[in-house]
Amino acid sequence: MSKWDGIDEFLSVAVTGSFTKGARALGMSTTHVSRAIMALERRVEAQLFHRTTRNVRLTDTGQAFFERCERIAQERDEAIALICERGEPQGELRVTCSTAMGERFVAPILRRFAGQHPRLSVSIDLSNRVVDLASEGYDLAIRTGTVADPRLIATRVASRTLYTCAAPSYLSSAGRPDGVEALADHDCIVGTATTWHFRHGNREIVHQAKGRFRCNSGHAVIEACVAGFGVCQLPDFYILPYLKHGMVELLLEDAQPDDEPIWAVYPQRRHLLPKVAQAVELLQRELGRAMNRPSAS
Repeated sequence: MSKWDGIDEFLSVAVTGSFTKGARALGMSTTHVSRAIMALERRVEAQLFHRTTRNVRLTDTGQAFFERCERIAQERDEAIALICERGEPQGELRVTCSTAMGERFVAPILRRFAGQHPRLSVSIDLSNRVVDLASEGYDLAIRTGTVADPRLIATRVASRTLYTCAAPSYLSSAGRPDGVEALADHDCIVGTATTWHFRHGNREIVHQAKGRFRCNSGHAVIEACVAGFGVCQLPDFYILPYLKHGMVELLLEDAQPDDEPIWAVYPQRRHLLPKVAQAVELLQRELGRAMNRPSAS
């Protein structure tokens, strides 16, 4: 009997929360998985799961065991993949990215990446939720702002400019703000970020945006802005097409914030895999260029 016997079954049940789902994920029978875990519990002389007729959950000992075994299993799988791939991206590349940036820029780049490598499949989850890459099994995330998790490596792949603007119709009725502090007297259209950033000289200024309309879609925010609902702050790729046609006007240009970095973020060790390393290299070459390309709008 190998000391590894039962570990994969244990991890699968722990992740899915069910013996049936865990067995299905492994392509095994529920009976086999149940017996393998019982044998593992006898071997380690500890109960790993609380079992009821309705659910399965880890014991405290099982949780500690799971965290250690998960890391070991990842390292094992990555070591095997590193040898098997031999520089050629293959397997599944799981990526998470915000919806707007993913649809417009990241997905087309990674689609071409998959087209160049027949043994590679790409799965992209477009969501504004910040996922836990390690625990949810993602290889790569595209994020903005600050990356503080020490378990992750962040490589800057591009940057974006945040603009503050309003429609001429709104400005004709509400007036033009002459400074960041004046935004308190204006309707702000709030998107995903409720905190707006500005810079005046060496001083960073933060404004807590408030207004009558709020939506986590940048497209909805810029459309509300064009309709005269108030002032908005959004990345350049939302603003520039409307600015080009005079539908919005830039505000507070002397307080323009620093460009916001865009990061490719991945768990430590994953960068050794060709599918991750080459995807990051491609994003470094193409993402910034794609985002700065003039819009056809």
